[in-house]
Amino acid sequence: MKTVVCVEQVPDTETRVRIAASGTAISEADVQSWIPSPYDEFAIEEALRIREAKGGEVVLVTVGPERAQAALRTGLAMGADSAVHVKDAALETADPLGIARALAAAIRTLGAVDLVLCGQQGVGGDHSQVPGMLAELLDLPQVTVAVKIAIGEGEAAVEREIEGARESWTTSLPAVISAQKGLNEPRYASLKGIMAAKKKPLQVLDLKALGLDPGAVAAGARVVRLELPPPRPPVRMVEGDPATQAKELVRLLHEEAKVI
Repeated sequence: MKTVVCVEQVPDTETRVRIAASGTAISEADVQSWIPSPYDEFAIEEALRIREAKGGEVVLVTVGPERAQAALRTGLAMGADSAVHVKDAALETADPLGIARALAAAIRTLGAVDLVLCGQQGVGGDHSQVPGMLAELLDLPQVTVAVKIAIGEGEAAVEREIEGARESWTTSLPAVISAQKGLNEPRYASLKGIMAAKKKPLQVLDLKALGLDPGAVAAGARVVRLELPPPRPPVRMVEGDPATQAKELVRLLHEEAKVI
């Protein structure tokens, strides 16, 4: 069974984000560490578990600059078999649709694929758009926010998270499934895995190799401005006995917070 996992490299979640001088992007100079998006790690782990149960191979695919290869190497160290890196200057300003088009083209070069896994969202842009776009471009069914996946003969039973409950779906394969937190607990790469990752196949392709021209990935959406959230007000302690505290809390919520 061939499983493809789409991976995005994002700033470490502990990064103190600063906005670049342009006002439309973060300052990468302030990013000390780049990692695979945590949701994509759930997808990688699930692909490895499926391979362990069903056999086959796990192929990672990413779109990004040279540094994005580090995210692929992390996945290879976890146990993936090979990787594809789509790198092209035209992709530096691509929006989610452009990224999805590049990913879809790269996946088509891999031949018959049984399953495509993605993270539910990349914690860099938090768009949550690529999995759905990818399914449309590949003409495959999709199930999102998966928290449980069971692979059968030509189909997959998927539990997906909704507000306050779970839904159970069955989809034919191949399909695109996006991973949510709770699907599994990603493994750590062992020293042996890290060393082995250096020798695993990692193919680099540009748009020309994929049969795409720059116009196909040109951004249709434009970021107008980024703003940091306003600073949080200081914590206010409500003094007194429980009855006094309750009365004061209601007053604050009504008169100051204006939420009741």
